[in-house]
Amino acid sequence: LWRLDHGEVDGIKPKAAVLMIGTNNSNGAENTAEEIADGIKAIVARLHEKQPQMRVLILGIFPRGERPNPQREKIAAVNAIIAKLDDGASVRYLDIGEKFLQPDGSISKAIMPDFLHLSPEGYQIWAKAIEPKLDELLGKEAR
Repeated sequence: LWRLDHGEVDGIKPKAAVLMIGTNNSNGAENTAEEIADGIKAIVARLHEKQPQMRVLILGIFPRGERPNPQREKIAAVNAIIAKLDDGASVRYLDIGEKFLQPDGSISKAIMPDFLHLSPEGYQIWAKAIEPKLDELLGKEAR
């Protein structure tokens, strides 16, 4: 919010933004799922205040940690709340978290070496997964 209030999107007219935010707030008990979701809602609202023409693709927070854990449960709760921001028009929601998981729910070091930050392979998964939804949001023909 601070960046948006201090010129981050001033002077530009983007057609779309991809918003992937909230993972840093999911650590420990500092923030509840509801508080994290409220922050994301505030950012989406501010983006629309600053750039009313812009469409927003909100991504669900990616899973963290080598194996299922309480932090992933909190992330799932946030994602369930922010999914409701999808209005079918200017705001869309997409959860691609399962694309980073192995069948047993673990995360491979090949995709997230530290079980948080993506590797080049992880970024490829991300890009491929959002491309159709971003095209849809922008009204483009499927590639």
